[in-house]
Amino acid sequence: MQQLASEQQFDTLKNEQTVFLFTADWCPDCKVIEPELPQLEAKYTNYNFISIDRDKFIDICVDYGIMGIPSFLVFRNGEQIGSYIGKERKSIEQIDQFLASL
Repeated sequence: MQQLASEQQFDTLKNEQTVFLFTADWCPDCKVIEPELPQLEAKYTNYNFISIDRDKFIDICVDYGIMGIPSFLVFRNGEQIGSYIGKERKSIEQIDQFLASL
């Protein structure tokens, strides 16, 4: 999964079909889902999957109400079309259901 490099890149990727995963190196729940994320990337090839380090891009997190991780925001053509935000552990099945519902 590609890592977000800048806020400008975030603004550019919002104009495409992008799933943003908010995560951090210290997040144990993020580590649990990490090995299975490539399966979702392979299933939803119409989306870019971008990992955002919560600690490096705290301003983006504040702007979008990302208080818990892992959390997901999905954009298409500049509009937010979905969010799965919360500090609770998410299973790969729950994430798959969220993406399928978009």
